[in-house]
Amino acid sequence: MPRTPSGPTVTLCRGCCCGTLRKHPEVDHVGQVERLREGTAGAGRVKLSDCLDACAQSTVAVVSPSPAGRAAGGKPVWLLGVLDRETEDEIAAWVQAGGPGVADPPGMLDLRVFTPARRIRQQVP
Repeated sequence: MPRTPSGPTVTLCRGCCCGTLRKHPEVDHVGQVERLREGTAGAGRVKLSDCLDACAQSTVAVVSPSPAGRAAGGKPVWLLGVLDRETEDEIAAWVQAGGPGVADPPGMLDLRVFTPARRIRQQVP
């Protein structure tokens, strides 16, 4: 599957709380990664993080802007509660539209935006 380093990047937490059957037994965690990778193919990429240290907001994803998005003032956007296909589809659609700095988040995605502590934010470029 080709990766597009010049597009937005979705960093998906897979640490102690996010991406585990122990905390979220109702979620197909492997399928979630596959759906996000398929949905962003050709426009961006998905990478996995062991832990983004925002466990109370699980499952967490961070959508980082493309170089064009950064040039337009886009910053990484932290999303909480990424636990359903509708949210996965909205993330993929946002990446396909250009992501932060290029396009507004679609649907109800803006209701999932949160601001983690500065120390945590510094972990994701």
